[in-house]
Amino acid sequence: MKQFNRYMIIEPSSDNRLPKVGVSACLIGRNVRYDGGHKRDMFIADVLDKHVYLIPICPELAIGLGVPRETIQLIGDHQRPRLVGVSDHNHDITDIMESYADAQSNQLNELCGYILKKDSPSCGIEQVKVYSKDGKQFKRRGRGIFARILMEHHPFIPIEEELQLSNATGRENFVNRIYVLQRWYTMLHNGLSPAQLQEFHTIHKYLVMAHSQTGYRRLGKLIANQSGQDMDSLSKSYICGLMSALRHRANRGSHSNVLQYIMGYLKKRISHDEKVGLSASIDSYRRGETPLSAPINLLKYYIRFHPDEYLQKQVYLQPYPDIIGLRNTI
Repeated sequence: MKQFNRYMIIEPSSDNRLPKVGVSACLIGRNVRYDGGHKRDMFIADVLDKHVYLIPICPELAIGLGVPRETIQLIGDHQRPRLVGVSDHNHDITDIMESYADAQSNQLNELCGYILKKDSPSCGIEQVKVYSKDGKQFKRRGRGIFARILMEHHPFIPIEEELQLSNATGRENFVNRIYVLQRWYTMLHNGLSPAQLQEFHTIHKYLVMAHSQTGYRRLGKLIANQSGQDMDSLSKSYICGLMSALRHRANRGSHSNVLQYIMGYLKKRISHDEKVGLSASIDSYRRGETPLSAPINLLKYYIRFHPDEYLQKQVYLQPYPDIIGLRNTI
């Protein structure tokens, strides 16, 4: 196999409890860009890095390009462009980049997510410039070579450009999905069975409902009809359907509906005044006056004093560590 440099090597996590997330190395401050600089992202480098195991990778360094280096660009057909030097189109590095992307994708074991650099001819996910063969005209219709192959190999893994994490809703959606995937891998380690899959679906029900009613119904039917199905193919269908549903961003309306459902489970356990206060908190959130953390924390308080086994195991109430603080901003 083609030997690549150290930027291909993935070191094992020192804490297997942390989700493993690949990231374009420039986004955490590594001076790996063509001009010798970086594109450090404060959320990724200062916040997310404390709660996940980041795996920094620079595909262009990995295939032997130096720092600084000649800029590269995509040319030709936007669906299958070539990756070439800007000043020398004969310097075609498409094949070696594709080989590296294949090798990298194959060795990413139990990856929970990936954050890629926007607009990069190697890492950009969408609307990357693809130039005409003479290099004089371009259309924003391409996808970076490394990004394309990575997404082909890992269709259900959350893969986003850093721009998608520039707002609170995008950040919350991405972090939510990587922690779901980490729980999925943990379940697989413990042994996949119809009962385990049923339990996994049960504890994620409200989370899925908040993101996609259609996805919620489809997954429910898949689980209900699992009897006699091959577990390997069933599990693949389930996780692809789950991650697709969660890609839809929840909004104040969908969150409020789920909060009302949960409150319904507590209606016989909490007092009239507690119901009034909880309803007011949900309505305040729906109107945009308070963050999601306000009604969620109130629900968690009531559940602690009025225990309910079904509600206590619902991932929706705490899909990732509270310390990340993302529900304080949505």
